Amino acid sequence: MAMGMGGMGNPQKLMKQVQKMQADMARLQEELGNMTVEATAGGGAVKCVMTCKQEVKSLTIDPELLDPEEVEMLQDLLIVAFNEASRLSQDKSAAEMSKITGGVKVPGLF
Repeated sequence: MAMGMGGMGNPQKLMKQVQKMQADMARLQEELGNMTVEATAGGGAVKCVMTCKQEVKSLTIDPELLDPEEVEMLQDLLIVAFNEASRLSQDKSAAEMSKITGGVKVPGLF
């Protein structure tokens, strides 16, 4: 007994769902450029705001850190803040994509 297309549902309906998902994903990709995350290092002495497309929007440094003898510490704090903001933005991007894909991992996306 052959199942034919009956087990796969309506191909036209499936195609419309795929097209909607593609449109939703394109819209979200654009929106991610406007979504931001904020990360701090050194107890808030350094703050980095980054979009969910990993573009740094602002960097704030507590003026008390600008002692010339503390340059290495400042550089280390900047690296920590950038990396944390990047991780947070990737997590947020993946969470937003998951809303569209229903948790299905789509190759080439986050």
